[in-house]
Amino acid sequence: MADGPAILQSPDEVLSTLGRDGKRKWLYPVESKGRFLTWRRYAGVLLVAVYLALPIVHVGGKPAMLLDLVHREFALFGAVFYPTDTLLLMLMLIAVMVAVMLFTALLGRVWCGWACPQTVYLEFVFRPVERLIEGKEHVRKRRDEGPLTLDKAWRKTVKWSIFMVVSLLLAHTFVAYFVGWEALMAWMQAPPTEHWGFFVVMAITTGLILFDFGIFREQMCTIACPYARMQSIMLDEDSTIVSYDTGRGEPRSKRSKKQLRMEEEGLVPQEGDCIDCFACVRTCPTGIDIRDGLQMECVACTQCIDACDHIMDNIGKPRGLIRYTSERELDGKKTRLVRPRTLIYSAALIFVLSAFSVVITQRSDYDINIGRAVGEPYAELGDGRIANRLRFRVRNQTAQPASFSVRAASGTPVELRPVEALPITLDGGEMRRVEIWVMTPASAFESDAMPVTFLLEFSDGQVLERSFTLLGPSIR
Repeated sequence: MADGPAILQSPDEVLSTLGRDGKRKWLYPVESKGRFLTWRRYAGVLLVAVYLALPIVHVGGKPAMLLDLVHREFALFGAVFYPTDTLLLMLMLIAVMVAVMLFTALLGRVWCGWACPQTVYLEFVFRPVERLIEGKEHVRKRRDEGPLTLDKAWRKTVKWSIFMVVSLLLAHTFVAYFVGWEALMAWMQAPPTEHWGFFVVMAITTGLILFDFGIFREQMCTIACPYARMQSIMLDEDSTIVSYDTGRGEPRSKRSKKQLRMEEEGLVPQEGDCIDCFACVRTCPTGIDIRDGLQMECVACTQCIDACDHIMDNIGKPRGLIRYTSERELDGKKTRLVRPRTLIYSAALIFVLSAFSVVITQRSDYDINIGRAVGEPYAELGDGRIANRLRFRVRNQTAQPASFSVRAASGTPVELRPVEALPITLDGGEMRRVEIWVMTPASAFESDAMPVTFLLEFSDGQVLERSFTLLGPSIR
């Protein structure tokens, strides 16, 4: 029977972390020291510090970042947004998405390799702890593949205990983004039965972090993260990528320093600079061979660059066999920074940011909404007047307390009877609903609807107008 099409024949390895038999292939990436690792480590320490500090540091009386879903309040570096700021939040989200597209088109997956929490915590928190407790990669691999011994047991116990502590810290910080550290500390000191939901959320979050960084690891980038699959539509031949220079490296072959000197002296045919040492493969955190070209699994962590540069230094070859480059540059052409894709993304980003700036500058200190209370649209009183029961929803969008009162514009034949006494004081960020009966002579209605202008006067001197249509019987 003839063999099936080649495309249907499975390779030996489906993914870098998955063998043909479907079993998990554990990776033991070797840390390659170099200039990029040093810069990434500085960036990682800074990002971890920022992540831990944002819920603690206060700006304008609020945490630098607070996503309070329960009270529907979102604080970001002193600016506070509410559900009524839907347009602002939408513009902010669109701006982030367009910025990601622009920076990906320009710099490739620089986010993944340098700033993504998955990379930062795995490479600069969890794996360093693992190397400290269990030793170098080849030792750890041999121990993992061997039987359970006392040495293996105590190392695993200590490692996972530290992982648990780190996961608890990260989980508490994560939850603090949604409730604030003050509330979090109070809940932690109270009996678990008072805030059992918090403990459940904390346990689930801690377990997910522990599973992700302790077991799932690089599979989050290669399998779960959608960004890797989206990059194919955001990258082009001018995008910056980490790539192997095939023109300089091929044909590759294993050679000694003596053979390399003979090549330089012309005693043997010249071959490519790649000596097929597999240093770039051993150091890759996702287990790929960068020499196979641009791959979805590459997170642009630059570890292969540091590894290859070290080898080039040792054999007397210039650095840059693996480097930051672009497909156009590898073809011997000049990389274009300005091109249709980047122009469109830049124009879209400028437009969205401009719209955001206009909307936020026109944002009022007080959000006011007038609606009709539940029940009959209007009531006819015994004295011949018509009563509309209205509900005024007022939110103080400033950080300072403010009081307000409501009156009708002059010349309007209405009488206001609030359910609760005016003025009403609102704390910073507070929202109140105030019901007011609006009495109108029946003769004022020329039709079954009459527009009325209300003036809301605030203690800081602002007077805001809002119009609403009263309902009543038509006298015609």
